[in-house]
Amino acid sequence: MIASLTSAPVGDVLDRLYTDAERSHAAFRGERRQQAGGPGGPGGRPAHRGGDEREFFARAKNLYMAVSRQTGTLLYLLARTHRARAVVEFGTSFGVSTLCLAAAVKDNGGGLVIGTEFEPGKVAATRRAAEEAGLGDIVEVREGDALKTLARDLPATVDLLFLDGAKSMYLDVLGLLEGRLGPGAVVVADNASRGAGYLDHVRSSPAYLSSAVDGDVEVSIRTGGAEERSAAG
Repeated sequence: MIASLTSAPVGDVLDRLYTDAERSHAAFRGERRQQAGGPGGPGGRPAHRGGDEREFFARAKNLYMAVSRQTGTLLYLLARTHRARAVVEFGTSFGVSTLCLAAAVKDNGGGLVIGTEFEPGKVAATRRAAEEAGLGDIVEVREGDALKTLARDLPATVDLLFLDGAKSMYLDVLGLLEGRLGPGAVVVADNASRGAGYLDHVRSSPAYLSSAVDGDVEVSIRTGGAEERSAAG
């Protein structure tokens, strides 16, 4: 079985990205300590969970919001075993999860990973990383608001959806894509408990079978087709 995830050039690029991620987190923590001037977070501002997400992402534009190696491997395994050819990702950051998903799609015989990212610098960096990893023909990264970039020009059927952007938008993005998720489609949400209402939705809806995996990663399988979705909605 071919495993592009751990072989060159993908494995080498991922190793570099994980190293860069560790450095960026160390630098970000240092900046937060320097700015701390009051209760709740940097400079007296509210901490991320209770504050404005756009403000946080603006301050963290150089921060690698990368999935862990374990989650990256999980994404590869899910996409590989599901034989995913059409993948959509909300929140690419610097492209770690994008490469993990694209490696699986390549090993499945080809297809497309469509990512979306609000920060232009991260979009450009992910595109470069995909080219360096030999996955440029599989990866398409769209820049801007996901509710706009993912509202057009998508495959009729999406095999796997990965949610890892602004947590407050998880339900909105899922709702936007639900009509393209056929029976057996996989939905993965990182930091799922922080997505307001997200866990309640996927765990209570008859259209999903869902469970926590690897800490706060939620993996859900779409169990019904269009008729069941209509009845459930």
